[in-house]
Amino acid sequence: MAEIYQPDAKVGRFLSVLIFFGISFGLYRGIQDNYLAEIIHITPFERGIVEFFRETPGLFLILILALMYRFTVSKIFKIGIALMAGGLSGLLLTSASPLFKTKIFVVFFMVLFSTGEHIIMPVRATISMDLAKREKAGASLGISGAISQLGSITGFIIVTVIFFILGRIGFTRTDTIGYRIVFGISAALMTTAALVAAALRETTLKSERRRFYFAKKFFKFYMLEVFYGARKQVFLTFAPYVLILHYGADPSIMSLLYAVCAGFGILCSPLVGKIIDKAGYKAVMVGDTLILIVVCILYGFAHRIFPPGVAFIVVCCNFVLDSTISIASMASNVYVQRIASSQEEITATLSTGISVNHIISIIIALLGGWIWQQTGIEALFTLSAFLGLLNSIYAATISKNEEYKGDVK
Repeated sequence: MAEIYQPDAKVGRFLSVLIFFGISFGLYRGIQDNYLAEIIHITPFERGIVEFFRETPGLFLILILALMYRFTVSKIFKIGIALMAGGLSGLLLTSASPLFKTKIFVVFFMVLFSTGEHIIMPVRATISMDLAKREKAGASLGISGAISQLGSITGFIIVTVIFFILGRIGFTRTDTIGYRIVFGISAALMTTAALVAAALRETTLKSERRRFYFAKKFFKFYMLEVFYGARKQVFLTFAPYVLILHYGADPSIMSLLYAVCAGFGILCSPLVGKIIDKAGYKAVMVGDTLILIVVCILYGFAHRIFPPGVAFIVVCCNFVLDSTISIASMASNVYVQRIASSQEEITATLSTGISVNHIISIIIALLGGWIWQQTGIEALFTLSAFLGLLNSIYAATISKNEEYKGDVK
């Protein structure tokens, strides 16, 4: 730790927030898709519509952060955590009260949770890199990611255990008791994370003061974020639905898969960070998306290539591989740090990048469900594979000469 972080960095409280956050997020993520599919009865086409609204805060993140441009990075981080706690409390209400168990209320509280989640995305990376020595930014991001994954794997295991026990004592997968329990624990933990975050020392880093920040030197980063947005959306939205609707995966199976994904994340996140520092962000970007092409083909065609039982196992393994290679997205953060001239520019650029990748995200969310409904999952994942190929080709054009030669302050 001493080799990675600055001598005066106090990282303990920040990392503890990430642990509470990770457990809470793992609980929520472990049941989200089953809750939508089996309790709220969201179809694949409607799932795309839900995702459109859920991703809207990301699209408008630059405007949301513009309203907080006088706030420090740490204060924005605290606000984001608090909003996520509010969203989870609302989802608990939808699972416990028939009056609120409607698609409108569920989507509203998912959007509230998503707003907080998107707000903390760029500032969490900024805080993590700010605490580290300049040449160890990738390693710091890797450690932060591993700690979050450690919390998430705990949450996923809790979900698996809860639904396994409920199944053994007679409750079916369509009973809401398990979802109420999980939402309750998740809301309590995220509230704890918000309280711990409120005690974090205020940093001197400010949010970007300009309402919009687009710089020519970051154009390649913006384009890479467009490709990443498409990849992320397919994994988050439609890959779980493939497992649930095509293969009948219940909350225990889904949570167990997420736990395995998080376990690989713990092992691979620091490793990927070190690879970025040694091999370079360009090599990681290109290799990541080449693997993604294979992943997409297996999602779309495993049921046509293998017998049903084997196809299910293949898609489960594919799901884990997809999650693992997504860790490499941190390479783009390091790319921004290397070409930026200040910490404020890093935060502003990452925020703009999130909004940019959400442009394609909401398009994929809307079109993905329609494509699935009209033509099946084969066309959806073939399109995703093609976008992965374009991503690899574009990432290969990045040049080392783009890097800023001065010190980032």
